[in-house]
Amino acid sequence: MSDNSPERKTIFATPWFQLMESPSGGKHPNYSIQAPDFVTILAVTEKKEILLVRQFRHAVQRMTLELPAGHIEQGETPEQAARKELVEETGHIAENFELLACLPYSPARFTNRLWCYFAGDARRAPDAELEAGMNCVVYPGGLKALLAEPDFGSAGNWAVLMAAVAHGKLKI
Repeated sequence: MSDNSPERKTIFATPWFQLMESPSGGKHPNYSIQAPDFVTILAVTEKKEILLVRQFRHAVQRMTLELPAGHIEQGETPEQAARKELVEETGHIAENFELLACLPYSPARFTNRLWCYFAGDARRAPDAELEAGMNCVVYPGGLKALLAEPDFGSAGNWAVLMAAVAHGKLKI
């Protein structure tokens, strides 16, 4: 991630993100978070079950239920990242990955984009080992039930599901 804006400067950096400061024209500077683009995958089995991940999220201090997702590493295409994350987080593979949307994640504060993929032919990968802390959930309940799940609350995940509805991949 590089920023060519001469007014914007890094005021804090981690391996995951940089906090950027730039003049706003007002009393206080503008702060933004520069982070890598990431992928989120809506993977569906032949039985029309949705693959989810249950994991502990430190930011909210609780277990969440989410679609598989992850950062796009340097030198990796978004589709390569999607394929890798699906195996690492669910132990499943798919032949076909369809890009549904590429969305600015939250342009008010974040510089990165969310790449939304659909994999409609997911199946268990032989000998796949899940990334530490990941629990794959094969969800049979359908979209309406999933949206009502209290642990499924990520706006980014909802965006992927709505992109899938818009493309005719899911029905409400």
